[in-house]
Amino acid sequence: MSQFFKNPVAILLLLFMGWSAFSSGEFSDPKTWLMSKLLILPGIIIGLSFHEFGHAAVAYKLGDNTPKFQGRLTVNPMAHIDPIGFIALLLVGFGWGRPVEIDPRVFKKPRRDELLVSVAGVIMNLILAVLFAIALGIFIRATGYYPNMGNMGEMISLMLYYCIYINLVLMVFNLLPIPPLDGFNVVTELFDLRRYDWWYKLYAYGDILLIALIAFNFTGRIMTPILFKLMTLIENIFLPF
Repeated sequence: MSQFFKNPVAILLLLFMGWSAFSSGEFSDPKTWLMSKLLILPGIIIGLSFHEFGHAAVAYKLGDNTPKFQGRLTVNPMAHIDPIGFIALLLVGFGWGRPVEIDPRVFKKPRRDELLVSVAGVIMNLILAVLFAIALGIFIRATGYYPNMGNMGEMISLMLYYCIYINLVLMVFNLLPIPPLDGFNVVTELFDLRRYDWWYKLYAYGDILLIALIAFNFTGRIMTPILFKLMTLIENIFLPF
Protein backbone atom coordinates (compact mmCIF):
# COMPACT_ATOMS: atom_id res chain seq x y z
CA MET A 1 0.00 0.00 0.00
CA SER A 2 3.01 2.32 -0.06
CA GLN A 3 1.97 3.74 -3.45
CA PHE A 4 -1.71 3.94 -2.54
CA PHE A 5 -2.02 7.70 -2.20
CA LYS A 6 -0.11 8.33 -5.41
CA ASN A 7 -2.94 6.75 -7.41
CA PRO A 8 -6.03 8.94 -8.00
CA VAL A 9 -8.24 5.93 -8.77
CA ALA A 10 -7.41 4.32 -5.44
CA ILE A 11 -8.10 7.61 -3.63
CA LEU A 12 -11.50 7.94 -5.33
CA LEU A 13 -12.41 4.40 -4.36
CA LEU A 14 -11.47 5.04 -0.72
CA LEU A 15 -13.53 8.26 -0.74
CA PHE A 16 -16.43 6.29 -2.17
CA MET A 17 -16.16 3.85 0.73
CA GLY A 18 -16.16 6.75 3.19
CA TRP A 19 -19.23 8.28 1.56
CA SER A 20 -21.01 4.90 1.64
CA ALA A 21 -20.29 4.51 5.36
CA PHE A 22 -21.52 8.05 6.05
CA SER A 23 -24.69 7.73 3.95
CA SER A 24 -25.55 4.40 5.59
CA GLY A 25 -26.12 6.24 8.87
CA GLU A 26 -23.15 4.66 10.63
CA PHE A 27 -22.20 8.04 12.15
CA SER A 28 -25.76 9.11 13.04
CA ASP A 29 -25.16 8.28 16.72
CA PRO A 30 -21.62 9.55 17.47
CA LYS A 31 -21.62 8.26 21.06
CA THR A 32 -22.52 4.70 20.06
CA TRP A 33 -20.12 4.83 17.11
CA LEU A 34 -17.25 6.00 19.33
CA MET A 35 -17.97 3.37 21.98
CA SER A 36 -18.05 0.57 19.40
CA LYS A 37 -14.74 1.73 17.94
CA LEU A 38 -13.12 1.83 21.37
CA LEU A 39 -14.26 -1.74 21.99
CA ILE A 40 -12.84 -3.05 18.72
CA LEU A 41 -9.61 -1.05 19.06
CA PRO A 42 -7.69 -3.68 21.11
CA GLY A 43 -8.55 -6.39 18.58
CA ILE A 44 -7.37 -4.27 15.67
CA ILE A 45 -4.10 -3.22 17.31
CA ILE A 46 -3.26 -6.70 18.60
CA GLY A 47 -4.35 -8.44 15.40
CA LEU A 48 -2.37 -6.20 13.06
CA SER A 49 0.73 -6.15 15.28
CA PHE A 50 0.94 -9.91 15.76
CA HIS A 51 0.13 -10.52 12.08
CA GLU A 52 3.12 -8.48 10.92
CA PHE A 53 5.31 -9.84 13.72
CA GLY A 54 4.50 -13.35 12.46
CA HIS A 55 5.83 -12.47 9.02
CA ALA A 56 8.95 -10.87 10.50
CA ALA A 57 9.73 -13.69 12.93
CA VAL A 58 9.45 -16.45 10.33
CA ALA A 59 11.50 -14.52 7.76
CA TYR A 60 14.21 -13.96 10.38
CA LYS A 61 14.10 -17.62 11.41
CA LEU A 62 14.64 -18.59 7.77
CA GLY A 63 17.79 -16.49 7.51
CA ASP A 64 16.58 -13.02 6.49
CA ASN A 65 17.92 -10.28 8.79
CA THR A 66 15.93 -7.50 7.06
CA PRO A 67 13.05 -7.52 9.59
CA LYS A 68 15.54 -7.34 12.47
CA PHE A 69 17.42 -4.39 10.93
CA GLN A 70 14.10 -2.58 10.40
CA GLY A 71 12.95 -3.17 13.98
CA ARG A 72 10.06 -5.47 13.09
CA LEU A 73 10.91 -8.37 15.43
CA THR A 74 8.53 -7.05 18.07
CA VAL A 75 4.83 -7.02 18.87
CA ASN A 76 5.03 -3.31 19.69
CA PRO A 77 2.22 -1.71 17.63
CA MET A 78 4.37 1.34 16.88
CA ALA A 79 6.58 -0.86 14.70
CA HIS A 80 3.70 -2.21 12.61
CA ILE A 81 0.80 0.27 12.50
CA ASP A 82 0.53 2.56 9.48
CA PRO A 83 -1.19 5.75 10.80
CA ILE A 84 -3.20 6.46 7.65
CA GLY A 85 -4.13 2.84 7.17
CA PHE A 86 -5.20 2.64 10.82
CA ILE A 87 -7.43 5.73 10.55
CA ALA A 88 -8.95 4.41 7.33
CA LEU A 89 -9.70 1.11 9.07
CA LEU A 90 -11.61 2.90 11.83
CA LEU A 91 -13.51 5.26 9.52
CA VAL A 92 -14.37 3.13 6.49
CA GLY A 93 -13.72 -0.43 7.67
CA PHE A 94 -10.68 -1.01 5.46
CA GLY A 95 -7.07 -0.31 6.35
CA TRP A 96 -3.58 -1.70 6.39
CA GLY A 97 -0.47 -2.08 8.51
CA ARG A 98 3.14 -1.58 7.50
CA PRO A 99 4.09 -4.60 5.38
CA VAL A 100 7.18 -6.49 6.49
CA GLU A 101 9.98 -6.26 3.94
CA ILE A 102 11.94 -9.42 3.18
CA ASP A 103 14.87 -10.40 0.96
CA PRO A 104 14.02 -13.76 -0.66
CA ARG A 105 17.53 -14.03 -2.11
CA VAL A 106 18.86 -15.18 1.27
CA PHE A 107 16.37 -18.02 1.63
CA LYS A 108 17.72 -21.55 1.10
CA LYS A 109 14.51 -22.60 -0.67
CA PRO A 110 12.95 -19.32 -1.89
CA ARG A 111 9.53 -20.63 -2.97
CA ARG A 112 9.01 -22.72 0.15
CA ASP A 113 10.33 -20.06 2.49
CA GLU A 114 8.31 -17.22 0.93
CA LEU A 115 5.21 -19.38 1.28
CA LEU A 116 5.99 -19.97 4.97
CA VAL A 117 6.48 -16.25 5.55
CA SER A 118 3.19 -15.51 3.77
CA VAL A 119 1.12 -17.89 5.90
CA ALA A 120 2.81 -16.90 9.18
CA GLY A 121 0.64 -13.82 9.65
CA VAL A 122 -2.69 -15.56 9.17
CA ILE A 123 -1.61 -18.46 11.39
CA MET A 124 -0.79 -15.92 14.09
CA ASN A 125 -4.31 -14.45 13.75
CA LEU A 126 -5.85 -17.92 14.04
CA ILE A 127 -3.85 -18.63 17.21
CA LEU A 128 -4.94 -15.30 18.69
CA ALA A 129 -8.59 -15.98 17.85
CA VAL A 130 -8.44 -19.30 19.68
CA LEU A 131 -6.62 -17.80 22.69
CA PHE A 132 -9.15 -14.97 22.99
CA ALA A 133 -11.98 -17.51 22.67
CA ILE A 134 -10.52 -19.49 25.58
CA ALA A 135 -10.13 -16.26 27.59
CA LEU A 136 -13.71 -15.20 26.85
CA GLY A 137 -15.06 -18.63 27.78
CA ILE A 138 -13.25 -18.49 31.12
CA PHE A 139 -14.42 -14.91 31.73
CA ILE A 140 -18.08 -15.70 31.02
CA ARG A 141 -18.08 -18.81 33.20
CA ALA A 142 -16.35 -16.94 36.04
CA THR A 143 -18.44 -13.75 35.96
CA GLY A 144 -21.65 -14.53 34.08
CA TYR A 145 -21.15 -11.48 31.88
CA TYR A 146 -22.03 -12.11 28.23
CA PRO A 147 -21.00 -9.80 25.34
CA ASN A 148 -23.18 -6.68 25.40
CA MET A 149 -23.08 -2.86 25.54
CA GLY A 150 -24.37 -2.80 29.13
CA ASN A 151 -22.23 -2.65 32.27
CA MET A 152 -18.45 -2.81 32.46
CA GLY A 153 -18.34 -6.61 32.72
CA GLU A 154 -20.50 -7.01 29.62
CA MET A 155 -18.35 -4.55 27.69
CA ILE A 156 -15.16 -6.43 28.64
CA SER A 157 -16.84 -9.59 27.40
CA LEU A 158 -17.84 -7.82 24.16
CA MET A 159 -14.29 -6.52 23.69
CA LEU A 160 -12.92 -10.07 23.97
CA TYR A 161 -15.57 -11.24 21.50
CA TYR A 162 -14.47 -8.54 19.04
CA CYS A 163 -10.86 -9.68 19.47
CA ILE A 164 -11.89 -13.14 18.29
CA TYR A 165 -13.89 -11.81 15.36
CA ILE A 166 -11.31 -9.26 14.17
CA ASN A 167 -8.51 -11.82 14.16
CA LEU A 168 -10.69 -14.16 12.08
CA VAL A 169 -11.47 -11.28 9.72
CA LEU A 170 -7.75 -10.54 9.32
CA MET A 171 -7.05 -14.22 8.69
CA VAL A 172 -9.78 -14.73 6.07
CA PHE A 173 -9.21 -11.38 4.38
CA ASN A 174 -5.47 -11.89 4.02
CA LEU A 175 -6.00 -15.37 2.58
CA LEU A 176 -7.94 -13.98 -0.39
CA PRO A 177 -5.87 -14.65 -3.55
CA ILE A 178 -5.72 -10.98 -4.54
CA PRO A 179 -2.51 -8.94 -4.73
CA PRO A 180 -0.95 -7.71 -2.51
CA LEU A 181 -2.56 -9.98 0.11
CA ASP A 182 -0.87 -13.03 1.62
CA GLY A 183 -3.24 -15.36 -0.18
CA PHE A 184 -1.94 -14.16 -3.53
CA ASN A 185 1.63 -14.81 -2.40
CA VAL A 186 0.63 -18.30 -1.31
CA VAL A 187 -0.86 -19.26 -4.70
CA THR A 188 2.09 -17.56 -6.39
CA GLU A 189 4.58 -19.84 -4.66
CA LEU A 190 2.43 -22.96 -4.89
CA PHE A 191 2.01 -22.65 -8.66
CA ASP A 192 5.17 -20.68 -9.47
CA LEU A 193 3.13 -17.90 -11.09
CA ARG A 194 6.05 -15.50 -11.51
CA ARG A 195 7.00 -17.38 -14.67
CA TYR A 196 3.97 -15.82 -16.38
CA ASP A 197 4.08 -12.27 -17.75
CA TRP A 198 0.51 -11.54 -16.63
CA TRP A 199 1.56 -12.02 -12.98
CA TYR A 200 3.61 -8.81 -12.99
CA LYS A 201 0.84 -6.80 -14.64
CA LEU A 202 -1.72 -8.10 -12.15
CA TYR A 203 0.55 -7.37 -9.18
CA ALA A 204 1.24 -3.84 -10.43
CA TYR A 205 -2.47 -2.99 -10.28
CA GLY A 206 -3.22 -5.13 -7.25
CA ASP A 207 -3.94 -2.25 -4.86
CA ILE A 208 -6.58 -0.76 -7.15
CA LEU A 209 -8.15 -4.16 -7.82
CA LEU A 210 -8.33 -4.91 -4.11
CA ILE A 211 -9.87 -1.54 -3.21
CA ALA A 212 -12.44 -1.89 -6.00
CA LEU A 213 -13.46 -5.37 -4.84
CA ILE A 214 -13.84 -4.08 -1.27
CA ALA A 215 -15.68 -0.89 -2.28
CA PHE A 216 -18.30 -2.84 -4.24
CA ASN A 217 -18.55 -5.54 -1.53
CA PHE A 218 -17.26 -8.47 -3.59
CA THR A 219 -14.86 -9.39 -0.78
CA GLY A 220 -17.65 -9.06 1.77
CA ARG A 221 -19.83 -11.54 -0.11
CA ILE A 222 -17.01 -14.06 -0.07
CA MET A 223 -15.94 -13.51 3.53
CA THR A 224 -19.30 -13.27 5.30
CA PRO A 225 -20.35 -16.96 5.02
CA ILE A 226 -16.82 -18.13 5.86
CA LEU A 227 -16.65 -15.91 8.94
CA PHE A 228 -20.10 -17.03 10.05
CA LYS A 229 -19.05 -20.68 9.93
CA LEU A 230 -15.75 -20.00 11.72
CA MET A 231 -17.41 -17.97 14.49
CA THR A 232 -20.08 -20.65 14.91
CA LEU A 233 -17.37 -23.31 15.18
CA ILE A 234 -15.42 -21.33 17.78
CA GLU A 235 -18.57 -20.56 19.78
CA ASN A 236 -19.53 -24.22 19.82
CA ILE A 237 -16.09 -25.31 20.98
CA PHE A 238 -15.06 -22.61 23.45
CA LEU A 239 -18.02 -20.41 24.47
CA PRO A 240 -21.05 -21.16 26.66
CA PHE A 241 -23.57 -19.66 24.20
